[in-house]
Amino acid sequence: MEITRELWGTAPDGKEIFRYTLRNAAGAYVQVASIGAAVVAACVPDRDGRLGDVVLGYRDPMSYFGDGPCAGKIPGRYANRIAKGRFTLDGKEYRLPVNNGPNHLHGGPDGFQNKVWESRIENDGVEFMYYSEDGEMGYPGALKAVARYDWSEENELRLTLTAECDAPTVVNLTNHTYFNLNGEGSGSVLGHELMLNASEYLPADESLIPTGDSEPVAGTPMDFVTAKPLGRDIDADFPALRYGKGYDSCWVIDGAGNGQLQPAAELYSPESGRLLEVLTTQPGVQIYTGNWLAGCPEGKSGKSYGDYDGVAIECQHFPDSPNRPDYPSTVLRPGEVFEEAVIFAFKVRK
Repeated sequence: MEITRELWGTAPDGKEIFRYTLRNAAGAYVQVASIGAAVVAACVPDRDGRLGDVVLGYRDPMSYFGDGPCAGKIPGRYANRIAKGRFTLDGKEYRLPVNNGPNHLHGGPDGFQNKVWESRIENDGVEFMYYSEDGEMGYPGALKAVARYDWSEENELRLTLTAECDAPTVVNLTNHTYFNLNGEGSGSVLGHELMLNASEYLPADESLIPTGDSEPVAGTPMDFVTAKPLGRDIDADFPALRYGKGYDSCWVIDGAGNGQLQPAAELYSPESGRLLEVLTTQPGVQIYTGNWLAGCPEGKSGKSYGDYDGVAIECQHFPDSPNRPDYPSTVLRPGEVFEEAVIFAFKVRK
């Protein structure tokens, strides 16, 4: 495994942004960068052995600051939505910035995804660290978050997420990479076939906050138990699809909750033959079909992406968990370690 580091740019606050390339013996590689601990490229073979970059991203590293899509990055302190930007912990209410309709999204406008993380090459991988001060974006307690990326000879990207705190807080970390298995900049992913290891999903209200218990996907457009094209049912007259202008919902991963890696999703492109298998220790997976990508910064291929040009497979805890004691807990206390893992395994189907 060859890992190289380069200075990629300088943030507005003067911090240096580094980009790392992890390349295996076959020449396949991923690139990760210290702005938001982001995955900014993944160059993997198609069924004919041709390498292509399957990750959406930007030419200019400055475009990663404050981008609406949150492309490739790790949002925090709490990924996804918290209703009305408030939650109660140990009897005290905390208020967070509202930045997505009536709700708080991805840790707020100055969340982890818009920070330059410290970085280093460590034991054949790349580690990023961000220290969040007590009270940052309204969250209680100081939090140290670490994201580690490892790339294998088998084209598997492993992300390990850990966090520790000095006072009770809440945390939900994920990765927000958009994939297009035909190659970034190649157009819509609605022809990609998705399979989810999830027989239930979380219905949500018009602002995409879960309304309560999970419900079976059977007989609904949310059913991906058997693989189907992303675009097959995306225009169906169904609440979740109307509210999100496409898929933007959280599914409950079957068999999750024991801390072990479970299959979460498989994404396949019949055109390129590329197959992405996603495994995780997390309880849920948010599927977002890039419904609002239009108008984003200029992409790597020289033009802005359009809606549905990529799909995000975000393994995470459930939205609004701090207000839902019946959901798996996202509370972290001093002396505890938040630790979750995601594996993105790139393969081909002949």
